[in-house]
Parts: sequence; structure tokens; C-alpha cells
Amino acid sequence: MECPHLSSSVCIVPDSAKFPNGSPSSWCCSGEYVNGHAKKHYEDAQIPLPNHKRSEKQEKAQHTVCMDCSSYSTYCSAFTADRHRKRKLLENSSLNSKLLKVNGSTTAICATGLRNLGNTCFMNAILQSLSNIEQFCCYFKELPAVELRNGKTAGRRTYHTRSQGDNNVSLVEEFRKTLCALWQGSQTAFSPESLFYVVWKIMPNFRGYQQQDAHEFMRYLLDHLHLELQGGFNGVPRSAILQENSTLSANNKCCINGASTVVTAIFGGILQNEVNCLICGTESRKFDPFLDLSLDIPSQFRSKRSKNQESGPVCSLRDCLRSFTDLEELDETELYMCHKCKKKQKSTKKFWIQKLPKVLCLHLKRFHWTAYLRNKVDTYVEFPLRGLDMKCYLLEPENSGPESCLYDLAAVVVHHGSGVGSGHYTAYATHEGRWFHFNDSTVTVTDEETVGKAKAYILFYVERQARVGSDKL
Repeated sequence: MECPHLSSSVCIVPDSAKFPNGSPSSWCCSGEYVNGHAKKHYEDAQIPLPNHKRSEKQEKAQHTVCMDCSSYSTYCSAFTADRHRKRKLLENSSLNSKLLKVNGSTTAICATGLRNLGNTCFMNAILQSLSNIEQFCCYFKELPAVELRNGKTAGRRTYHTRSQGDNNVSLVEEFRKTLCALWQGSQTAFSPESLFYVVWKIMPNFRGYQQQDAHEFMRYLLDHLHLELQGGFNGVPRSAILQENSTLSANNKCCINGASTVVTAIFGGILQNEVNCLICGTESRKFDPFLDLSLDIPSQFRSKRSKNQESGPVCSLRDCLRSFTDLEELDETELYMCHKCKKKQKSTKKFWIQKLPKVLCLHLKRFHWTAYLRNKVDTYVEFPLRGLDMKCYLLEPENSGPESCLYDLAAVVVHHGSGVGSGHYTAYATHEGRWFHFNDSTVTVTDEETVGKAKAYILFYVERQARVGSDKL
């Protein structure tokens, strides 16, 4: 959020020659932004001088400006102070809203919100969704914490600073601490600053404060967690960590980029990709591991209808799954290199699911490129909250148990707005039989009807057998 006074009242052209190496604090405001220096300017500006009558313009709040010399970002003290006052009022008023009546008695909501650090709603929505996937969340919360530092700093809390090197950060540790904080029943929102700093360090694509794609962030997050767990954590070999956690079973591991971890054991599935040459009939089969399935919204449901036009059939999640697994003829730009014909030929392609994961993550492709823009498909897709049956999409359904293909919804990520680079992300998730709506720092109790009406972007389904505990990981 920008101060409305900066564009109209402030014009700063920094002289880079005066700051060849930057100042020690890299802040200036006719001085330095050190120990509340700029804030002191602001407070002094509010105190009228004795026997001095203010003009009508001076009666208005003074706006003291300070600048970060390294990035040339300009900050308004009055606007910042006003935001802090508003945040205090919001946090105090939210205490009463975090009370829930259950069977006539009032209890506090145990869920904790996540502060928005500047267009970080995409990260908050994913973190809240993952924190409500019990098998995944419990694994990280049970990991050993990073050892405290020795010497003079022993026992002190560790803060990440920009002077630290890449070797001093751990995505697994910051992810673990964030998950632990989300269900401690705190009435104030948790600030994931340390986790976000690590994200900046190891995922350059997400540096800065511009809006990002939640699905892209989720894939990067899971991939990097997987890679870090493969190399061990806090000096403990990965194999020892997996042996300590009894919920992991060798029968349910799906290897992606090397050895299996909790990421692939829970989210990992296997697709069979069949390609048939239309000229000679040669069939090619390939097995591809996956952590999520990206589903197109069928074109017949994308067209916008006018007010006078009758509403057509509603698109369902089953329509999207059927479009993903149906036989498809590849176009001229995707010709298949047939080894028998020894040249590129027209062909058909079909996907089968060879192995279903414990947690089925379904991503609806709501953003697509046109000539120069990435537009959003705002079509509502109907999805079941319980009993999603995946048996008909399996390669060998006869080898599956009667309930091993049934999935229940655990979380939904929703994008509000018109484009991938704008808008806002929120999440719905179920915890101990109740549905919650996570909107950054605000957490509210909601109902199944509201969840079912959401225009889902990412859906997290948990295998029913795993949820009741009859077949743990």
C-alpha cells in the first residue's frame, strides 16, 4: 500500500555519487532512519511552537518522509503511524470475533491468521492450506528444531538478516516453525517474515512484493522442501528422519528427482502417458510422477453469457477430469516423433492414473495467455466436498479397494480478481470438523454451503482411507 501524499508532495532525485557505497544504515531523512530518527521528526512536527498560530494548511497532519538509499524507496511517517493505529484497533476488535459458540458454550477459535507482508496473500493461502493437511503438517511439526547457537548468542532467538549467507537458511526449519505457530490458538496473526526471507534467498522468482501465482509458489515450495529433505536436516541424515517417523511406508513412496521424502510420499502419484502414431499404429508408453494435476476448464464452459441469455450447464470437476484423461489428437505443433516411421507424425495422446496419491492436489487452469495478456477464466466449477471417486480414471481399477479411490476435500485456494498479477488469494480449509476461511490475518468460521460456492483455483483432496486412519502413510 502506498502513501497518497508521496506522488503529489514528494519529488526526490537521488544523487548516486553521494552514496557510492551506501550509508551504514542506508537510510536518510535530512539525517538517518536510526533509533526512530524519522519518527522523532514526525512527532516534533506535530507539536506547535509557543505563541505560534498555525495556518489552515499547517493544521493538517505533517508528513515526514524518509528514504532507503539502497532501493530509493520512500516512506511517509504519518501514513505509517496511521496504519499502525488502524492495525492495533483491528487486532483488538478481532479478539471478540474469534469466539465461536459450540453447543451453547463459547470457545475461542484455535486457528491463527498470517500477516500480509506486501502482496504475500499467495503464500499465506498455500501455507494455511498445507497446515490443514494433517499427515503433511504433523510430519514437519515433529521434526527436531534447529540447534541453538553456542557462545555469547546461546539461548537467544535467531533472526534472519540480509547479511547472512545462503548456508545459514533452512526452508524446512522456517516452514516447521510457521506450521507450529498456526494452530497454537494465538489471538494475533503470525508474521511469516523469516520464512519469506528464506523464500527470497532460495527462490529468486518470488523476490519483491509483486503479486505471484499461488500454484507456481506451491510447486516451488514443495520441490525445495523435497530437495532439502533429501540432503538431510539439521545434521540428521534423511534416512534416520524417515525411520523415526512411523507414518511413512515404503509401499506408498513415489520418487521424484531422486529418493522419496514426505513430500512425494503424500502428494506423489504416477501418470501413464500413452501416445499412438496415427500412421503406423505404434504405441509408446511413459510413466511420469506428479505432485499435482493441472486441469483445463473445457472450452464450452468458458464463454461469458449476457444477462438475457439463458444459463447453460454448470461445469463440474468431473468435466475437467474427463477432459484431462480423454483421448486427444495432437495438433500440428505437437507432432510425435515415431521411432518406427522415423519421422514426426500425427498421433493421439491419453493419460491414465497408474497410482493415486494420499493427497490429490488439483489445479484448475484459470489463467491463459492471449496475444499479450494472461487472462483469467472466471467460470464456476462445481466440486464435491466429500466422496470424489477417482476409480474411473485409474489404469487398473480392478486392483483398487472399494474405498481407496474416494477423496474428501481438505482445503481450497481461491483467487479473487481478474488477472494473475493482481487480485487477492484466500483459502478455505477444514479442521476438526469445522470449515474456516483464511484471509491473511483474518480467520473466520464458515459453512459448507459457502465453501461449495467458491470459484476454486487449487483443490486439496485427502484419501478417505487415510483420513480415518485405516491405512496410514
